[in-house]
Amino acid sequence: MARALDFLVPDDVDDPMRPSGGNAYDRRLRDGLRAAGCPVRQVGVAGERAAAELARALAEIPDGGAVLVDGLLADAAPQELLPHTARLDVVPLVHVPPGEERGTAVHPDVRALLAAARAVVVTSRWTGERLREHGVDAASLVLARPGVDRAPLAAGTDGATSLLAVGSLTPAKGQDVLADSLARLAELPWTCRMVGPRSRDPGFAGELRRAITASGLAGRIGLRGPQGTADLEATYARADLVVVPSRTEAYGMVATEALARGIPVLATRTGGTGEALGEAAMPELLAEPGDPAALADALRRWLEDPGLRAEARRRAGARRATLPTWTTAVAAVGAVLRRLLEPETGEARGAPSAANPRRAREEPR
Repeated sequence: MARALDFLVPDDVDDPMRPSGGNAYDRRLRDGLRAAGCPVRQVGVAGERAAAELARALAEIPDGGAVLVDGLLADAAPQELLPHTARLDVVPLVHVPPGEERGTAVHPDVRALLAAARAVVVTSRWTGERLREHGVDAASLVLARPGVDRAPLAAGTDGATSLLAVGSLTPAKGQDVLADSLARLAELPWTCRMVGPRSRDPGFAGELRRAITASGLAGRIGLRGPQGTADLEATYARADLVVVPSRTEAYGMVATEALARGIPVLATRTGGTGEALGEAAMPELLAEPGDPAALADALRRWLEDPGLRAEARRRAGARRATLPTWTTAVAAVGAVLRRLLEPETGEARGAPSAANPRRAREEPR
């Protein structure tokens, strides 16, 4: 590719103590594009200073440049990006639809930025559908679901009682709902590990810890904090069931990480979790988001029904063989970027376009 790609990402993208699905996706996409020959220049932007840092970074990119920008930054400072769409090829990478996790209205500048973008990468069909509801042209959407690496089958414990939830401690991830549901099942045998950073919402994390202590379950529900690769692998290896209690989930990379190890998943019916689960989805192991009673009912079925557990493990094994790969995700994004970065196609910003790159897409349906 003749031109470099500037990839604007959160400045904690490589911080092992602040893991997130979005950060993991950005890293794998960056590394995969570089391996495929795309000259990617990573630019880290601090969320609390997004506007100022984006303005400075964008001013340094010459006319005709191509910019892939993480959706968190686009959502935080669209007013800085929007004026540059006339001179740069701006491609937002949207993990979560704008306003979804906070339940807020989409800012008009975000809508305008998405409408002006040459292409918009989405990480789930559901996210694409939500953006279409916000007025984004379906032809501009590029679907690139997160991949997953095949991993050894998890040994688990007794096949039932070791529960695991992985994710930042935030309201969107629903660990408070899970703790409430487990308090309703105190008479049953189980233990639960909640693994993930507390720093993204310290207030919520503190309230969660106090609620667990007040319920008398502190000895059975462990808040482990973030874990490095080796420790997290060991944690997955001990899990009998992975619980994804999210209030909203654009895709559910934790679900696919579990299924890559043959671990059944109990999840909420929200966002793109159905895409992640695929043929591993079981109605008995799905619950409405934000409903601790419904989640407790699903957990009770899991703990009390050996036949259900056996079927869930069979389905997890089947899904393990069909999970998407990072190679596919990188190829989907790379194909679009190649059209923007190679000047001989005549599609650089400001040039006449005989073959609009928006026409060749894996369109979310």
